[in-house]
Amino acid sequence: MSRQSAIQHALQHLDSGEFAKVLGRRVALATESEEASQAPLLHAYLTDDIAPALTDMGFVCTTWPNPTGRDLPFLVADRIEDSKLPTVLLYGHGDVVRGQAASWREGLDPWTLVHDAGRWFGRGTADNKGQHSIVFAALQSAIDARKGTLGYNVRILFEMGEEAGSPGLLEFCRAQRARLAADLLIASDGPRLAAERPTLFMGSRGAVNFELRVTSRERAYHSGNWGGLLENPAIVLTHALASLVDARGRIVIDALRPPAMPDTVDRAVRDLAVGTGADDPVIDATWGEPGLNPAQQVFGWNTLEILTLDAGQPAKPVNAIPAKASAWCQLRFVVGTDWQHLEQHVRAHLDAAGFPMVQITIGARAGATRLDPQDPWVQWAAQSVTATTGQSPVLLPNLGGSLPNDVFADELGLPTLWVPHSYPACAQHAPNEHLLESVTREGLAMMAGLFWDLGDAVEGLRDGATQRRRAA
Repeated sequence: MSRQSAIQHALQHLDSGEFAKVLGRRVALATESEEASQAPLLHAYLTDDIAPALTDMGFVCTTWPNPTGRDLPFLVADRIEDSKLPTVLLYGHGDVVRGQAASWREGLDPWTLVHDAGRWFGRGTADNKGQHSIVFAALQSAIDARKGTLGYNVRILFEMGEEAGSPGLLEFCRAQRARLAADLLIASDGPRLAAERPTLFMGSRGAVNFELRVTSRERAYHSGNWGGLLENPAIVLTHALASLVDARGRIVIDALRPPAMPDTVDRAVRDLAVGTGADDPVIDATWGEPGLNPAQQVFGWNTLEILTLDAGQPAKPVNAIPAKASAWCQLRFVVGTDWQHLEQHVRAHLDAAGFPMVQITIGARAGATRLDPQDPWVQWAAQSVTATTGQSPVLLPNLGGSLPNDVFADELGLPTLWVPHSYPACAQHAPNEHLLESVTREGLAMMAGLFWDLGDAVEGLRDGATQRRRAA
């Protein structure tokens, strides 16, 4: 058997219809982690689908409760050929965002896999059911091609709460650090730079969500009788928000701006084309940090966005001064940003600007991570992808979006390689989410090649593991 046979086996999984059958079964489970009523389906996804599939591949599977007490379980699966061999950790998640069924186009339903014009539609096809289905199918192909012996160990960590902010993931990994010991993380989530460009990213921007709220009184009052006499919390809040970011999207608070972009990051991203896909939105050329191009903005800089605004009754306005107003904001940030003190920085800024009445509440957060594109593991993976696809992959030091990669990079101390099988216009988190058949085909081949090549790279893995142990 050979590397090419592993790739051909993976592609046969697609051509035979087996991939669509498996993905359709997984999409049919409405694993909405933000809906407490769907908890039974979260467990079923692990115990009735993922665990049996991995057991058939030689894994020993164990489900774990979430240490936060929320009904968002974890699964750890081990395929240990020899405890002395290096171990690769794979990660994925089986939960999805809300289906939003009423907003899908006619003929589509979030819980039914539909193939149309080279796309598979369904909630989770891009994030993350389609992606981990590609990974598992490719891994099975490599196992079969190597006649059951990969030459390394594989450990899988699977969660059911990523779309809810991965509650408990950090605590679980911290408590199970020895149980999850590995030498390298390989995972698939997020989008490629573009559909036609194989991509590797080695980290992600971090994110902090925070709410700003102004409460002026207990109830609303008639705007004719009391207008001009009562403070309007919506007006106060909009002025406070405008003080954070200027009219062209530049962050005003110096403490929330990143340090200078490292040369290695700048070289890796500055010539990348962003937003060139047929379904991509038109980029606003004058928006954001002056002097940076779109690639530098999204991969090497910070952005501060307003996600929601709420005051009064937007659906049915009434003639009343609202009692309160609120906005959820989000800072996306790169490595080196002092994000842990965001509340103090925003508080000091608002107080100095004359807005002491604005309350701040911190929500979901995740740290930023980044691996140097020149890291030996990055170069190894790039060579593998090139050998499979015939083109060099895009190497992103970090994704523009956010993933719980800080848990793996910082808490578990792993070099992290992400191989995405989606693309920017996949409608992730939106109606009509879909997975491209072309990217699926290439993804299956790429992952089968990677898993085969890992067997040939065992000595490198072992050397790297020894160096890390010595450094620790």
